[in-house]
Amino acid sequence: MIKKIYAIVFASLFVASASFAQYSSTKTQVTTKTDTTKLSKIAPAPVKYSTLDIHFNGLAFLDDHEYDALIPLRKTNSGTRTAIDVGYNVDSLNSFVVGTNALHEFGGVPYFVQVNPVAYYKFQNKNILFNAGEFPRDSLLQLPRGLYNVDSAQYYRPNVEGLLLRIKSKFGFETGFIDWISRQTPTNRNQFMAGELGIFYPNPGHAFYISHAFLFEHNAGSKSDTAADIQDSGGAQLRLGLDYSHKTIFDSLRFEAGGQLTEHRTRSQYQFQASYGFVATVYIGYKRFSLEDQFYDGDPSDLTYADPFYTKPIFNRADFMYTAFIGKHLKGQFFLALYQSPARLTDSEPGFRMVYDIGRKKIARFKDPD
Repeated sequence: MIKKIYAIVFASLFVASASFAQYSSTKTQVTTKTDTTKLSKIAPAPVKYSTLDIHFNGLAFLDDHEYDALIPLRKTNSGTRTAIDVGYNVDSLNSFVVGTNALHEFGGVPYFVQVNPVAYYKFQNKNILFNAGEFPRDSLLQLPRGLYNVDSAQYYRPNVEGLLLRIKSKFGFETGFIDWISRQTPTNRNQFMAGELGIFYPNPGHAFYISHAFLFEHNAGSKSDTAADIQDSGGAQLRLGLDYSHKTIFDSLRFEAGGQLTEHRTRSQYQFQASYGFVATVYIGYKRFSLEDQFYDGDPSDLTYADPFYTKPIFNRADFMYTAFIGKHLKGQFFLALYQSPARLTDSEPGFRMVYDIGRKKIARFKDPD
């Protein structure tokens, strides 16, 4: 059943992207042919070029988890990520990108404790984005923390390994993806996740919107231990929101509230067990200062990659952020997260992040053969 699920999703993403790409390509060819026929007596057909570009970016982080409520998770995440890739742009829609993303933890040995390859195909036009391969997660998958801890992913799983399709319009966007975490080998388990997220604006230009997200996780045995317990888990959030950004004295002002459902099972021991909860978020940004407050009240949740505080029946998280400096290619931000959970009101998470990104720089252009 699980294989059928991600096979269907895989096929749907691939067919949809291929259809869009074929449509755009056919449309371009027809238009070019017609225009050339009309203008052949006036000017020669335009010369087509493909290009080569390079992209360099990095992240330095110091993130200290002072969790009395979650003592086993008390630790300091610190280090740098350095990423570089080269992109071959076949035309304005299709690209191939190859590179690497390396992690050094401060004091770690060897110097690069983790190196993630970057290698993917990208199709992108005004409304559609399709990626296939190993590509940066960046802002593509901003899942709610109740389903996926985006902070830890940024440090230790910066890439999606699989497929992603995003479609957007004036009414919002939808994103679907499959991400393989671990490939089955004699020693490694078969693990993957799949999901979708999006925002819908019923009346574009107005404050009201609906956001939603879904995530499914699968954890099976290794080839040498096929009898290992198979675990499935997943969750969904549905929120109603109001966005008053740039409509008051604040640069950003958003309110969201809704519900969360998560389920998990170990097939040989028990069937799906559900947890329900209420979620709410307020985000305020003014110049270099911002505040994000997140609240959860409900059943303890049990998702492998979610924020661990969702295992509590109730908690509040307040993030205070100050952007200390902003340069042409550089941004540095201090942050302090304060947690309140039952009997633990003073847990904290101070830290600093610096992002540097030169953007994509064109380094060569090639004339396409006739």
